[in-house]
Amino acid sequence: MDLTPLLSFLAVDLLLVCVPGADWAYVIAAGVRGRPVGRAVAGLVAGYALHTALAVAGLAVLVAGSPRLLTALTVAGAGYLLWLGWSVLRHPAAPRAADGGADGGAGGFWRGAAISGLNPKGLLLYLSVLPQFLVTEGAHAPVAAQTALLGALHMACCAAVYLTVGVLARRLLAARPRAARAVTRTSGAAMLGIGALLLAQHAL
Repeated sequence: MDLTPLLSFLAVDLLLVCVPGADWAYVIAAGVRGRPVGRAVAGLVAGYALHTALAVAGLAVLVAGSPRLLTALTVAGAGYLLWLGWSVLRHPAAPRAADGGADGGAGGFWRGAAISGLNPKGLLLYLSVLPQFLVTEGAHAPVAAQTALLGALHMACCAAVYLTVGVLARRLLAARPRAARAVTRTSGAAMLGIGALLLAQHAL
């Protein structure tokens, strides 16, 4: 595969991943609560692995061609973000050591997978951004292989950025309970805002 579209995709993808959103909000909350950041990030990456698998299988094209299905997935993701954001606002976290709650175990992984798996931003990335960097003419790798490679690059970018964000949130806010609660509330509000915006767009 030509390195030019690969590097171009990497540059665009990094910019998109570095824009705060639901994924950032979740990993920051995990870091502030003292829960395993690696497990939360692994869950987020697993959700994008699902998007990649669907794109490689060609199912993403079917979703793009079905407005009702795309709307249903978007509404489901928005509803989940609203529920999660409200939960975070109701119970803002203070810094503490890793606990044994639901997010401290496998729940943290599955919640992360649900957030990224239902994240409309991720869905649109695979439906509209990624295809622009596929080379369909000349002696290049099959489209499915290119899709898998670009999807793997996206997952690697997510892992690197989200791990950094989660670790920094834990270290910088460990001795600042008020700041930690403020950041957690901001994360919850961000989830609520994103979810409400998505629902409003589909209600119009």
